Amino acid sequence: MTPKRTVHLVDDEESIRKSAGFMLKTSGFAVQTYASGIAFLKAVKTAEPGCILLDVRMPGMDGLEVQEVLAERGITMPVIVLTGHGDVGIAVRVMKAGAVDFLEKPFEKSALLASIGVAFSRLDKSDARSLREAEARVRVAVLTPREREVLIGLANGFPNKTIAYDLDISTRTVEVHRANLMTKLEVHSLSDALRIAFAAGLGDLPEP
Repeated sequence: MTPKRTVHLVDDEESIRKSAGFMLKTSGFAVQTYASGIAFLKAVKTAEPGCILLDVRMPGMDGLEVQEVLAERGITMPVIVLTGHGDVGIAVRVMKAGAVDFLEKPFEKSALLASIGVAFSRLDKSDARSLREAEARVRVAVLTPREREVLIGLANGFPNKTIAYDLDISTRTVEVHRANLMTKLEVHSLSDALRIAFAAGLGDLPEP
């Protein structure tokens, strides 16, 4: 049985927590509710990964401040911002800060579920990327320091001659290290080796 996906609902209005919480539970989600941004931030470290529904207008700490703290802590759970005010300025700010969507209260069930679907899609991609990164780091870890240096040179787009000059070794030695690292990485092409290098953080790969 597939476990239910978790939605963290952060809103100071009890009526919203009850109504939206009920709607989400009957739609098949596990729901955790929080009466303030401060309460959520206290619990988020051990919270089940999921989607965050975050109210903007809350006493003590508003949604924008909560979003900033989440970013500072490196918490990448996708955020959907809720507000009872048609404030375009706030909408722009939260979207620039990485929110998946911005919904005005009262929101339609279909609109909320659509936004949550996008949020979990983003979470799945993030999880898959994290898994690829972890696997790539494990594979790169078997390389010798010199092989790693050659791979970094390749990831930076340098030809063998340039890598040889930078490392003060012969071009032939670079070729040997290059062949060895590709064997250890279990790849047959430079492009596959570079994908592993980029995933392991040894270079920059543009977003597709």
